[in-house]
Amino acid sequence: MSPEVIRIETLEDQRLDAYTRLTERELRCVLEPEKGIFIAESAKVIERALEAGMQPVSFLMAERWLEMLSPLLARIDTPEPVPVFVASMELMESLTGFSVTRGALCACRRPRLPEPARFLRDIVEHADGGPARVCVLEGIVDHTNVGAIFRSAAALNVDGILVSPTCCDPLYRRAIRVSMGTVFQVPWCRIGSEARLWPHDGLDVLHDAGFTCAAMALADDSVSLDEPELGNIERLALFMGTEGAGLTHKTIKGCDLAVRIPMAHGVDSLNVAAASAVAFWQLCPHASNSYRYRPGLYS
Repeated sequence: MSPEVIRIETLEDQRLDAYTRLTERELRCVLEPEKGIFIAESAKVIERALEAGMQPVSFLMAERWLEMLSPLLARIDTPEPVPVFVASMELMESLTGFSVTRGALCACRRPRLPEPARFLRDIVEHADGGPARVCVLEGIVDHTNVGAIFRSAAALNVDGILVSPTCCDPLYRRAIRVSMGTVFQVPWCRIGSEARLWPHDGLDVLHDAGFTCAAMALADDSVSLDEPELGNIERLALFMGTEGAGLTHKTIKGCDLAVRIPMAHGVDSLNVAAASAVAFWQLCPHASNSYRYRPGLYS
């Protein structure tokens, strides 16, 4: 059914609460996460969300975006019309972060995440006999880093990402924005039932699925990232740790091996997002150099 255009005169309209008043925690609906929503910001990110099958609840945009986004809105096929709230540029400019949203936002329903065991089986099946590469994020609390890791994962052929109980939400607005919408392209799920049982329950699931678990850590016995043996591992789960202390001792001990990036000039570590990009490039199948960028509608 065609979207319903609704022009608004004030941001105090209760129908706009998802954009103007609800916190990220309230949007997520902690008690019933399958009923929660997330906010996609900017036309490019919205385009990627809808292409990935996310279900829109409503839109909020400046008047000038209505015509520009009309081809995208025309693709929406829902039983009920999706409201498209349109405001003047002056009203939109009063929204916090307007310069980042670029005048277009979309509230979408949160997708139901798969169970990790099923998720890993799907990864292996999709690999079809080739190498399977997943990344496990433990305790990463900076949404910018999570978004940047997803963007690198999409660009460098990571098959999937698993998020620990102590890691921040990949569907937080800033994480989505920094990922440039690639959080909708890289398959991901939660792993581990609760923080007190982590990492043992997560490691068990990965080992049961036949994955070798590698901790990115500055352990004395860690191997260099460019060791040829790493590339020969059929199913590899690469653990990346929190911005401060890195992976916990329990996680490093529970993994099958530790890996580090050799560095010069006395530098002991990289930012976790930068380290992930280096590791993904080294350990994942490379895209063909014949690839050419194909812009979307709103690049």
